[in-house]
Amino acid sequence: MASFASFLSNAGRPVQDRTGLTGMYDITMKPPAPSGPAPGEQQDGPTASDPGYGVDSALSDLGLKLEPGKGQVETLVIDHIERPSEN
Repeated sequence: MASFASFLSNAGRPVQDRTGLTGMYDITMKPPAPSGPAPGEQQDGPTASDPGYGVDSALSDLGLKLEPGKGQVETLVIDHIERPSEN
């Protein structure tokens, strides 16, 4: 789950694993269908055009949820930068 939290962090905001789960898991996330059902077909899940469907909905399908909070985050700060010398 720590690796999955790290994967989710690459989407913009830091995500910390607080699940307490330590085993290996095979997680498959399927994106929503890009459009509505074909004529005569029944829609059986969310679609990309649904305004409320996003990461939270996809995680909910896995039984997980993101909760905003405060925690320690590793940060790199660059105070000064210069071009290297010619020699």
